[in-house]
Amino acid sequence: MTPSATGQGAAQPPIALLWIWVLAAAWILPGLIGHDPWKPDEAYTFGLVYDLLQRGDWVVPMLAQEPFIEKPPLFYLSAAAIASIFSPLLPLHDAARLTTGLYMALTFAFIAGAARELYGTYHGRLTVLMLMGCVGIVIRSHQLITDMSLLTGFAAGFYGFALALRRPARGGFWLGIGVGIGFMSKGLLAPGVFGIVAALLPLYPAWRNRGYLLCLAVAALACAPWLLIWPLALYDRSPALFDEWLWVNNFGRFLGTNEFGPPADTAHYLRILPWYALPALPLAAWTLWRARLRDVLAPPLALPLTGFVVILVVLSLSADARELYALPLMLPLALLATPATDTLRRGTANLMYWFSVMGGGFFVIVAWFYWSALELSLPQRLHDHLLDLQPGYATGFKWLPFTLGVLYTVGWIVLLLRLKKSRERPVIAWAASMTMVWGLLAILFVGWVDTGKSYRSMIADMQKALPPKYQCVASHNLGEPQRAMLHYFANIITFRLDNPERQRDCDLMLVHGVASEEYVPLGPWEKIWEGARPGDNVERYRLYQHTDIN
Repeated sequence: MTPSATGQGAAQPPIALLWIWVLAAAWILPGLIGHDPWKPDEAYTFGLVYDLLQRGDWVVPMLAQEPFIEKPPLFYLSAAAIASIFSPLLPLHDAARLTTGLYMALTFAFIAGAARELYGTYHGRLTVLMLMGCVGIVIRSHQLITDMSLLTGFAAGFYGFALALRRPARGGFWLGIGVGIGFMSKGLLAPGVFGIVAALLPLYPAWRNRGYLLCLAVAALACAPWLLIWPLALYDRSPALFDEWLWVNNFGRFLGTNEFGPPADTAHYLRILPWYALPALPLAAWTLWRARLRDVLAPPLALPLTGFVVILVVLSLSADARELYALPLMLPLALLATPATDTLRRGTANLMYWFSVMGGGFFVIVAWFYWSALELSLPQRLHDHLLDLQPGYATGFKWLPFTLGVLYTVGWIVLLLRLKKSRERPVIAWAASMTMVWGLLAILFVGWVDTGKSYRSMIADMQKALPPKYQCVASHNLGEPQRAMLHYFANIITFRLDNPERQRDCDLMLVHGVASEEYVPLGPWEKIWEGARPGDNVERYRLYQHTDIN
């Protein structure tokens, strides 16, 4: 029996759709507000959003008044628009981070639609729960990073391919939109992946027909504006910047022909997937193990399996690798894992369920114990240790996080008590436990983590050392996150020594280095300040003033 057949005959699910929405909202919302942009990815991403809000230039993304065209501007434009709407109610960076929540909600909607097309009525919500439960996606999906809109593009693309089996034209439209969103988020990755997938799908009988050709034709028309408008505008503005974006930041990063560090190990993603994609990976493997050759060639398994293999191969061949690049792999894995609930053996299902319950219960105890130590000084020794890790954190009982933490804890317990025995129960329990774990982390400890990951206090301390009057600030070895936060928190624009087009004769110089070794600029420079983020014993920032000033 094919997965789609089992899906069409599924019984009433053990949890109502309304509660899936509530659980998804409880999963998405914590961590979106209440902290500064964190190093490294959030800080420089927000720097681009902040510059866009100030200058209004949608063609050339700028970071601290320098062109930064590593990625197209869709995410920055979205974040700037949402920040403009909500910034009267929230700090600007928190308002911008709501964009991540919006894209994650759209990702859930598109991947649920793909699952419904492939497996039947009730499997859309099951795929969403499967995706929510993946360990590696939780933290990244609450950060202000372009990978969130890329993930939405991939989800829309998979939905388009699945819908094309029933409605080719509409499926082609959403496929084209998905390719366009992915392209405008991070460049050529999404068009390349979906182009390969589109070429491989006719190997399966379901996509070997005229309807599929209509789907591809409509997809080409739907994605054409996304692929053409911004690149042409960028080329018209500056052919040099266009070449830098296309050849350096797309082909150069993929092929490793530029100086972006040593080439990545091709087995990088194979090594991280066992924990990153838990529990979707083992459940997907069980689906494939149970499937006969006929089922593997059928659309419900053929589409996500082909998508997973293509994405994995493309990412593994790239010379640039990071764990967050594995996010698109979670989508086909969640789709592949969905039918496993129909065939999972009772013992394995019970093991997964009780592991979720016991693991969640253990974390609840540990989280509230650490919260008591951090905020109430009970026990004192652990309290002192936590403050040693993050000096400068203001401890004390706070009603709002305490109340929200209690609600998450009680809500998790009530859900588990009301959950009926069913094949879907282990997946629901796992997703609920992950939601509770993330909620407690993001609510009870976000302020403590923010103390060490924010540049705010360090920059404020540096501002006290600035002379009353100065011409400008040069910089040495200062990265994008630091330059962005200097612009945001202190309205300081630095002129990098390693950028000949930006060099100026400044009377101040900010140097980024390490604690164990000090870089002293040549010439008559005097150090007037030295600092670091609270708790950081490695990095050091040193400010020098030119003494030969009349």
